[in-house]
Amino acid sequence: MNRRSMTRLSAGVAAGGLAIAALTGCTGSTDTGDDAGVTITWWHNATSDPLQGLWADVAAEFEEANPGVTVEVTGYQNEELQRTLIPNALQSGDAPDVFMVWPGGEVRSQAEAGHLMDLTEVAAAEIAALGATVKPWEVDGKQYALPFTFGVEGFWYNTDLFEQAGISDLPETLPELEDANSKLKEAGVAPIAVGAGDLWPAGHWWYQFALAACSTETLETAIPALDFSDPCWLEAGELLQDFVATEPFQSGFLAASGQQGADSSAGLIANGNAAMELMGHWNSGTIGSLTADGEVPGFLGWFPFPSVPGAAGDPTITMGGGDGWGVHKDAPEEAVDLLKYIMSADVQKRFAETGAGIPTHPEAADSVTDPNLKTIATALAESSYVQLWLDSALGPTFGQPLNQAVVNLMGGSGTPEDIVKTLEDTAAAL
Repeated sequence: MNRRSMTRLSAGVAAGGLAIAALTGCTGSTDTGDDAGVTITWWHNATSDPLQGLWADVAAEFEEANPGVTVEVTGYQNEELQRTLIPNALQSGDAPDVFMVWPGGEVRSQAEAGHLMDLTEVAAAEIAALGATVKPWEVDGKQYALPFTFGVEGFWYNTDLFEQAGISDLPETLPELEDANSKLKEAGVAPIAVGAGDLWPAGHWWYQFALAACSTETLETAIPALDFSDPCWLEAGELLQDFVATEPFQSGFLAASGQQGADSSAGLIANGNAAMELMGHWNSGTIGSLTADGEVPGFLGWFPFPSVPGAAGDPTITMGGGDGWGVHKDAPEEAVDLLKYIMSADVQKRFAETGAGIPTHPEAADSVTDPNLKTIATALAESSYVQLWLDSALGPTFGQPLNQAVVNLMGGSGTPEDIVKTLEDTAAAL
């Protein structure tokens, strides 16, 4: 860990970025006396093994260690959970006790609305153990959720298809990526899969070009100020528009799902029908769940998003984020105990062993066995700055319109100017 990285790490995430150098019931939980016991509801986004099975085991273990406590644990599809179920449950006042909370603008929105329990004192030991990775879930100096996984984004690719297409070196620049795409198309392979039907997977393409076009100073200042006057935001759309013109994506990408079924972008990678997908660190487990045998394929590799020659952005910064657990403000004290168990070193080690992501507990780092996740962990550690996913950093109000504007551009019905105008209009309406 170098001194520069240590300094950046301590700066936190005021701009929605994190400086890195290491790294059915609901609220109204049932508590009607000692005889009746306590029921805790826990919602997560794992709908297949191994992660779904792990969370079920954790719930059963907690019940066994805490007689009289019942944990009702339920997994939902990610988009449904994040965009519909949790927001609706919080608004209705019938929310789960323990649930997934995303960093940046989303945790701020939920905390400011009074939905989340302040964990600063009741989980002080766990917060201290996790270190700087808790910062994106901190609001005005108070901790409202604990991250259980954190990583950076890059390309998941099929090493066999790369070899068949004669690609011997991984792309390190945008022209090299475009050259690889041409070779893959000549070999009869769709170069890149994207699930634009879910909007956010396509949105991440513009996010990456924004990192390439914008200076780190702009990212640190413009995002919290909601100031999109810098020309780099327009340039990001122009870069994406030029890239889309090279036809890098699979046929029908505008209607494709990101993570559901064989025809999703992850499914196309899992079954060898596309060579690459730009996605977060969790994608290994998602791809594995969509293969015929339910295992992560041996051909899977990973490399970071290439640099863009001539752009103002720092090529040593990366984009990433993670998933956290929050506790509803009205949850019983046993829900906090469950959170502490979920975040324990033992459970975090078992999470790492599933290959579903990179754990945040330092004692679990050595339990990561997936070679691609090890590569991602190295990329995270070597990043000079990690920008949170832009939809997370900007907040829930921005995600849908921003991602839709990006999809419109990718489909030929929108422009780079439309994306910037969407950002400005959304900011003006707040």
